[in-house]
Amino acid sequence: MSHSIHDSAYSWARLLITLSIGMVANVGMWAIIVIMPAVEAEFGSGRAASSMPYTLTMIGFALGNLWLGRVVDRFGVTLALNGAAVVIAAGFVLSTFAPSMAVLSVTHLLLGLGTAVGFGPLIADISHWFLRRRGIAVALAASGNYLSGAIWPTLLADMLADSGWRQVYLTLAIIAVVVIVPLSLMLRRRVPDAAHGASEAAASLRARSVGLSPRTLQYLLGLAGIGCCVAMSMPQVHIVAYCVGLGYGPAVGAEMLSLMLLGGVVSRVISGLVADRLGGVMTLLIGSVLQCIALFLYLPWDGMVSLYVISLMFGLAQGGIVPSYALVVREYMPAREAGQRVGFVMMMTILGMALGGWMSGWIYDQTGSYQLAFINGIVWNGLNIAIMAWLLMRSRPRAPQAAVA
Repeated sequence: MSHSIHDSAYSWARLLITLSIGMVANVGMWAIIVIMPAVEAEFGSGRAASSMPYTLTMIGFALGNLWLGRVVDRFGVTLALNGAAVVIAAGFVLSTFAPSMAVLSVTHLLLGLGTAVGFGPLIADISHWFLRRRGIAVALAASGNYLSGAIWPTLLADMLADSGWRQVYLTLAIIAVVVIVPLSLMLRRRVPDAAHGASEAAASLRARSVGLSPRTLQYLLGLAGIGCCVAMSMPQVHIVAYCVGLGYGPAVGAEMLSLMLLGGVVSRVISGLVADRLGGVMTLLIGSVLQCIALFLYLPWDGMVSLYVISLMFGLAQGGIVPSYALVVREYMPAREAGQRVGFVMMMTILGMALGGWMSGWIYDQTGSYQLAFINGIVWNGLNIAIMAWLLMRSRPRAPQAAVA
């Protein structure tokens, strides 16, 4: 059972607007990676300390996914986007006045809080407008995050060389408001009540269960999310600094990050198509195993050409992992709780990115090398693989009458 609004021409138009917003809203989490070597040199900090603005960005991003997900459930996505655009701009502007790494880290907490609107909340919103093609729709919405990372690092690297990181941030503050606010007004339409009912009915026919309560499953998915994203953060957060340490320079690292994230976009699209056939859990497990293999490849090879190739492979491996969590939530939990449930799981994946970004910097400070940081990521990746394999073995079709909170 479906409603005419699902998978409609309007649904696809809304997805295009969502993708455009995501490409701008998510820039905050990538900008700090590009300017990390510059602020490290300016403030004379170690690698772990210079990773703290990123870590605080991701903590804010995590909390924002949870909080803004609830706002979307209650008030709609437009209000959330307008408020977040102001917060993003404030985070960028305040960062330019930071006199120390500690203050810069605090301003990035605010930046991350606003940036969060471009991920989990947008994914939760678009999931209500699709049924048959929900997998690819969620994957494309999530691709705004990676397209942002693929496009902006190269642009920011050029601007950084010409004008410095503070000018970069002032420019991004203006872009955030000018782009996000007008586009958000085009998403004011809400899903009709009849469509919500049809979505619940259709979902109940395809729902699955692992014999756990929604809350317990939510927490387990959160733990899995931490594991996969501690692993994911090592190349994503430190590839620029890694290249600087190897003597290749920040521009080469920015190119590798862009290549990695372009691969991630391709991976997300493919994973969305796969998920429509195999389901979220199997898709997530496949991605996690491929990510683990790609991480192993960083250990024996650090030549420039090798790193370009491995970074692309890493992106192609891991891009579909995080969006698959949203699909698992929609398959195993009530649709009316999508915003808060997706928000919580996304929050935990982002906390994993924050934890992993800091851990990798700390390991580098202790050892003078990223080798153990890559191994640390592989171990955490194994935790994610174990949880998803266990859920897959327990997964069964769920009776329609059981599809309640």
